[in-house]
Amino acid sequence: MAMRDKIEHAIQNQPCTVKDLKNKFGGDRGADRKVMEAVDQLVHEAVICQRQGVFFTVRSGRADKALLCKVVKLGKNFAFVMLEDGTSDIFIPGRFTRGAMPGDKVLVEKFAHPRVEGSDEGEILAVLEEKNSLVGTMHRMEGRLKFVPDDCPAISMQVMRDCEGSAKDGDKVAVEILLRGSRQEDHRVGVAMRFGSCDEAKRCAKALLYAQDIRNRFPDKVRDEAKKLDNAEVSAADCEGRMDLRALPIFTIDSAETKDIDDAISLTKTPDGGFELGVHIADVSNYVKPGSELDNEAFNRATSVYYADQVVPMLPKQLSNGICSLNEGVLRLAFSCLMRLDKDGNLTDYRFVKSVIRSRVKGVYSEINALLAGNADDELTGKYHEVLAQLPAMKELYGHRARLRKERGCMDIESGEVKLILDEDGHCIDVKKRTSGESEAMIEEFMLLANQCAAHFARVKQIPFVYRVHEEPNAEKLERLHGLLQACGVNDHFAKDVPTPKELSAILEGVRGTAYEQIINVGMLRCMSKAVYEEKPKGHYGLVLQDYAHFTSPIRRYPDLAIHRIMTAQLKGTDKDTMILRYSEFAEDVSKQASEREVIAMQIERKAEDCYKAEYARRHLGECYEGRISGVTQRGLFIELENGVEGFVPASSLTATGTMLTEGVRLSDPVSGKNWNLGDTMMITIVRADVNLGKIDFEVAPESAKQ
Repeated sequence: MAMRDKIEHAIQNQPCTVKDLKNKFGGDRGADRKVMEAVDQLVHEAVICQRQGVFFTVRSGRADKALLCKVVKLGKNFAFVMLEDGTSDIFIPGRFTRGAMPGDKVLVEKFAHPRVEGSDEGEILAVLEEKNSLVGTMHRMEGRLKFVPDDCPAISMQVMRDCEGSAKDGDKVAVEILLRGSRQEDHRVGVAMRFGSCDEAKRCAKALLYAQDIRNRFPDKVRDEAKKLDNAEVSAADCEGRMDLRALPIFTIDSAETKDIDDAISLTKTPDGGFELGVHIADVSNYVKPGSELDNEAFNRATSVYYADQVVPMLPKQLSNGICSLNEGVLRLAFSCLMRLDKDGNLTDYRFVKSVIRSRVKGVYSEINALLAGNADDELTGKYHEVLAQLPAMKELYGHRARLRKERGCMDIESGEVKLILDEDGHCIDVKKRTSGESEAMIEEFMLLANQCAAHFARVKQIPFVYRVHEEPNAEKLERLHGLLQACGVNDHFAKDVPTPKELSAILEGVRGTAYEQIINVGMLRCMSKAVYEEKPKGHYGLVLQDYAHFTSPIRRYPDLAIHRIMTAQLKGTDKDTMILRYSEFAEDVSKQASEREVIAMQIERKAEDCYKAEYARRHLGECYEGRISGVTQRGLFIELENGVEGFVPASSLTATGTMLTEGVRLSDPVSGKNWNLGDTMMITIVRADVNLGKIDFEVAPESAKQ
């Protein structure tokens, strides 16, 4: 059979890439040339056509049906791919995955008749772009080390000889796929990076960062630019053209550990009983210029990543902890939002100015809370003597703002955040629920006001911008919330219509102090749409605001830095047409990049926290605790302990009958008649903790522990 006919026949059976065809019919330079000549001839004759580097027969019409996708999940005998636009996913049975790995860009054809009605199912026609960098764990199997990827722990891959590095059994590692096979198990890998034992949370966290190409170390060109700002100070020339606010008793309030201080505040009462509130934000845009290495790297990172006691900053320390940070007692350049509010806390006017400030004191939340409560000692009072006079007015203004916030129906959902307590070696020795006091709420409200003013400024001026958008919950999520509330005996009255935030707030208030409070809080959080960045103002559902943006954290969020840059140009008098020409595409690019990187950062932070919680649980194996049922499935129960640590109790630990029924928020054993309801408390024993996967297993505690 001629080469032309062989290739046509092969493509009729299965769409192929050039690489596929050369593997089948080539082998040396001469044979490869014949393959390409035959391909060119078939294309010229319109027998075959190409889509994204994959060849199809024209007669089949399959090229028009092929979809660009990305592999998002991989199991032992299946995969899920996501359409390029992120609108829906497609199930891929194992025999049709073509060895694709998570992160691979693939071309997919959907089946006309999926096995499950109403679902999308298909096959991967070709892998277009390979993601060959993987993170996982080394395990000794059958006498040799094998690699088990985190993305699919059911699969193991052989490590090529002399490519193991110094990795040992149980090590967390990064590998590169050196040779791809037809199945995932056939891939061959080499160790690229060893992090250490998978039983240490800090090693697992490092691997999570590596997997997303997030590095602590900045590229050399970025470091070179940052070094020019080593020990930098604000000069007289820097202050020219700025409003001099050094006389104002400005100060910062943060946690004791904070080193990258974005924001400061000032407040004075007016003769008519109103307020002049100043929110002063680090003027990062003065130091990070468009097109610089610092700017390009900040755009790529888009956000700082925080986990445990660590931070991977968006900007090098010379800026984040140095010249940009509003440190106590030193001159700093700021972008100030100066607001006027009436005696009832209503915003009446605002203006944005470039300023120079000097923070009087580095305030700490816990210390300010003590001062507000009136139980601070003389030493603490002395520390804050320059700003003490502002605190009663701040408390008064916050009271007005909290009332207004409640009146408009702003949702106040508790996030259930925890604080990880680490020893000097970075190991988690305790977990505590994070609590917030009056000063935390006060600062949050003042920052929210400045953010609101920034968004309003942009909409009124009709300039390109990066808005923070939070849309209303979709029907599917509302249906799940409706089912949860019904199961908890809560009347929601919004089975068909989208509820207002005020209606949801009323439900939260109604369950406060009950066994269902935390569960419904979590249910509400899961019901909410994910807030994103967009170049068009669409409002903020949760905050009940028409205008909202992120203005107050330019050291750690690129959208804030971006809108500082845009607002600076507007304040300098740049005309509207130039603003649109210069910043429209910029705002669109920032919105897309920041939204994507924020999701990645949140996933890393959540997974890292799970690893640290599991590390804590390993120290308490065999110990008994009281917990509350936070989730019910056919397989068993999720139990949350008082400190926020959650684990799973398998059904086999609950009953010996092996038959369980789920009814909404109840798990039942029809044989014994036992029931386990969402919100019930029960005693458990910690029996397993997998630090690597961040998973904890519980069992029902023995009767002796329940006494």
